[in-house]
Amino acid sequence: MRFGVLGPLAVWTDRGEPVPIPGRKVRALLADLLVHEGRAVSADRLVADLWSGSAPADPTAALHVRVSQLRRALAGAEPGARDLVASRAPGYALRAAPDAVDAARFADLVGRAHAADQPRVRARLLGEALALWRGAALADFADEEFAVAPTARWEEQRLVALEAHAEARLELGEHHELVGELGEHVARHPFRERLRAAHVRALHRAGRSAEALDSLRDLRQRLADELGIDPGPELAALHRAVLAADPAEAAPRTTARAVTNLPAPVTELVGREPDVERVRELLAAGRLVTITGPGGVGKTSVAVAVGRTLTDAHPDGVRLVDLTGWDGSGEAAEPVLSVLGVADDARPADERLAAALRQRRALLVLDNCEHVVEPVAGLVGALLAAAPELRVLATSREPLRLRGEARWELSPLAVPDTDDPDRLAASPAVRLFLARAGLAPTPEAVVGAAEVCRRLDGIPLAIELAAARVPALGVPVLAARLRVPRARFGLLGTGPRDAPARQRTLTAVIDWSWRLLSGPERAVLRRLAVPAGGCSLAGAEAVCAGDGVAAGEVLDLLAALVDRSLVVRGGEPRFRLLESVAEYCLDRLREAGEEAAVRRRHAEHHLAVAERAEARLRGPDQRECLSTLDAEAANTRVALDTFVRAGAAEQALRLVCALSWYWLLRGRLGEARRALAAALAVPGEVAPAVRGAAR
Repeated sequence: MRFGVLGPLAVWTDRGEPVPIPGRKVRALLADLLVHEGRAVSADRLVADLWSGSAPADPTAALHVRVSQLRRALAGAEPGARDLVASRAPGYALRAAPDAVDAARFADLVGRAHAADQPRVRARLLGEALALWRGAALADFADEEFAVAPTARWEEQRLVALEAHAEARLELGEHHELVGELGEHVARHPFRERLRAAHVRALHRAGRSAEALDSLRDLRQRLADELGIDPGPELAALHRAVLAADPAEAAPRTTARAVTNLPAPVTELVGREPDVERVRELLAAGRLVTITGPGGVGKTSVAVAVGRTLTDAHPDGVRLVDLTGWDGSGEAAEPVLSVLGVADDARPADERLAAALRQRRALLVLDNCEHVVEPVAGLVGALLAAAPELRVLATSREPLRLRGEARWELSPLAVPDTDDPDRLAASPAVRLFLARAGLAPTPEAVVGAAEVCRRLDGIPLAIELAAARVPALGVPVLAARLRVPRARFGLLGTGPRDAPARQRTLTAVIDWSWRLLSGPERAVLRRLAVPAGGCSLAGAEAVCAGDGVAAGEVLDLLAALVDRSLVVRGGEPRFRLLESVAEYCLDRLREAGEEAAVRRRHAEHHLAVAERAEARLRGPDQRECLSTLDAEAANTRVALDTFVRAGAAEQALRLVCALSWYWLLRGRLGEARRALAAALAVPGEVAPAVRGAAR
């Protein structure tokens, strides 16, 4: 049995299942026993704490009833747990194991961190300790007299750990990440000089020295006005060092970080801090966590954010495996092997993957599992059994349903049921809308944004799409359009009850945004549904140009769609559609009768890319060509499938011949063999030299 006091009172079984404790008095009894950390609490003290001076007629009997109820609740969850509440003179004690209470685990991790010499070890241990917090300590009993002193002590220990964690991360060169993270804590605790010093150092090392000096001036003014004192000598020395650009306060040279392919965030993750912390806690307690929820709710964003906070805790790497482009053919291990860069050999793919991960302390983030849930579940179950240090974080619209799996349901962003502008401005959904629309939180904007968010059910993707229309429509017109039933396209859940969530809400959101696009913008957007995993600018021009869209117009149209948050731009640059937008646009592509032609243009373009790269793979440009083909791997698979389905035998054979050396260099022999076999099986006329090369 495990107990939680670093947040609202909580109890879990050893398997991580929550244990309900009925009744406030019974919960208060448990909280009182927990704050005494195994020491006996007298019956008189417990009666005074539970009834606050208004004790019942027979306080001993009343207390005994509450103790019996607590014992029954614990025993109902785990056999033998009844004995955890022990009768011990002069009252009762909770006999929990040393590591069964999160406060004890927190103290142990902090103590180990303070004893560690290396900043990376300190940062990892302190990060794990801080991840145990689920909110304010004993938040549901914060006003009870028995909880005041211990919760104040725990909160102080939390802040000290936060400060030490920030200092360790500063030593590791993580000043850019700390700038935003510490800003909120400094605003909440403006007089903590150690916390302020860490934030000032992060700002200074991130090249924001003016803001660092402003922060120091703010503290000096606050101390003078409210306490009549000056900052301590450390902050005074730091002030002088920032002013003088002292090299001692320059950013340290960073050492190699844990291997990861997680993308860098391009926008702030709004309103998901509690979800990130909860998933971190679940991963600390178990080895498999699945984030579930409807399409567009932000599962991938939360998973990536969690992974980025855990790189230090997984020295053998945090790797993201996007399963969107995998259709379930072949072995489930192959997409993971490809991301990990494991070479091919005679063993089956799952055995090679298990062998590669057996001794690794790594985290695999398996993204978008819902369309291949059965093979992925089989693979994950085998990997967790074979690799004891491996942890898996999956995103899916349904759980994997494996033993030991912890599921975190990602809910839509909440909007309070109130007209108070201050409370509305603090809600995650409204904050997201205002941030994406570039609006200040004025009372009028906040109230209008709240109405829009409510009508969009708090789905982040729908909110972002609506916010993209604010420059053209304004919030009042936007809200008015959403009040019109035919303009909302079922946003209030008027679709079939058995339809997927994205068909009841997100499809309507995207359809509404689609109707506001020009003809050329619609053509480019629906044609971008064909590339798998995104495409380069050249790829977008090849796929989207034609039939009313000139090649020279594609870039401007793409830029307009990026501005509308309908297309996501990555590095290099590359352009991709969000999952729900891509599915919607594929339907529009079919309705326009363009699918076959666009898929053929897509396939021909990637055949040309592969053939251009083939010769360069054997020369000084090999590294660049490998990177290009790595980025286009999903697209070349789609291109081959297009040629095979269309019966274009010669193009299919040319493509697999052009890619064969790339597959060999990457150790993906199994994929090469299957692709060659599929292409050779396509009937039709083929130049003898091409068929001979393939054979």
